Amino acid sequence: MLPLSRWLRSVGVFLLPAPCWVPRERWLGSLRRPSLVHGCPVLGAWHSARCWCQAWTEEPRAFYSSLRMNGDQKLDVYAQERQDFIQHFSQIVRVLTEEDIGHPETGDAIARLKEVLEYNAIGGKYHRGLTVLVAFRELVEPRKQDADSLQRALTVGWCVELLQAFFVVSDDIMDSSLTRRGQICWYQKPGIGLDAINDAFLLEACVYRLLKFYCREQPYYMNLIELFLQSSYQTEIGQTLDLITAPQGNVDLGRFTEKRYKSIVKYKTAFYSFYLPVAAAMYMAGIDGEKEHANAKKILLEMGEFFQIQDDYLDLFGDPSVTGKIGTDIQDNKCSWLVVQCLQRASPEQRQILQENYGQKEAEKVARVKALYEEMNLRAVFTQYEEHSYSRIMGLIEQYAAPLPPAIFLGLANKIYKRKK
Repeated sequence: MLPLSRWLRSVGVFLLPAPCWVPRERWLGSLRRPSLVHGCPVLGAWHSARCWCQAWTEEPRAFYSSLRMNGDQKLDVYAQERQDFIQHFSQIVRVLTEEDIGHPETGDAIARLKEVLEYNAIGGKYHRGLTVLVAFRELVEPRKQDADSLQRALTVGWCVELLQAFFVVSDDIMDSSLTRRGQICWYQKPGIGLDAINDAFLLEACVYRLLKFYCREQPYYMNLIELFLQSSYQTEIGQTLDLITAPQGNVDLGRFTEKRYKSIVKYKTAFYSFYLPVAAAMYMAGIDGEKEHANAKKILLEMGEFFQIQDDYLDLFGDPSVTGKIGTDIQDNKCSWLVVQCLQRASPEQRQILQENYGQKEAEKVARVKALYEEMNLRAVFTQYEEHSYSRIMGLIEQYAAPLPPAIFLGLANKIYKRKK
């Protein structure tokens, strides 16, 4: 049987289903980047079926290798989108607060909401929210990327960020965390305390207010509502698994299995951090087929696991001045990747050390666990895992990305590969 790539070339590249609109600077060198900053964007995008076919059908592995970028060589394709995204936040705040902030009955509550938004929604990396915008640009042909549709994409991206803020405000309370994004956690601020629980509810409610305000008349509105509701439910199931696996004051190392860890990560992190933003962009682009979403999910859930394992590693071995938070997984008795790896390799004596010191608040006991991890060379174990997992993700992209543009997935992979925060 004639290989697909050869058959495609034999019949002409323009018979290939056009999977994406490729921004021309990706292939021709940098031109003026489409921007929302100066009014309505002029999107200089160029659909190159020939270039796409050559890249995708002739040398797919070389294609991926050429896009794998490390350290200072990483190309930040999010730079302009990030600027547009951050500038859109002021509009988000206005929509959510401006009309009612002077209301005689609820004005004080709306003023509190504004404060909650401005403290908890900004200051992060914005990867989740930016992914909506970047994926939307890739999936939708340029003539349909008008100012209104891009405003909606920016807003849905901020809905993902507000959902993230809802989760982290709540999670910080449950984990007794101290810092987040380089500042003290919201609930730790004087005068806030457990009132932060209600503030988290406000952040979640804002997601659905924004979706209604911007997307109510769009054909994908209900798909987005169901997607956000399902993502919230899955994340909360994951948080429940996390909490019941490691109850405070009850250290049971037998619960820290790789199977349980993968379940926690899949539900608590991977769905909302990776599948949600890409799926939202897909729905906005009119892509609602089960197969396309299932294939995207195979790639994105694997990325989510990779991301959470990095997070667990950085919780202990990362630089707090870079990560913006002080890790507490050891003292919080968390089912983290590091403790799972430690248990898989531990001698009876090492397991006893872990049993005596894990899940304890005392600084010397936390230090003893960290010393044990160093003794077992878990830094090297992580480095080996990171390389293996990255290669696996590249293989999944090659296998499952089509008909979606692999640039969506490659951009995400290169954003998280070798990250330090």
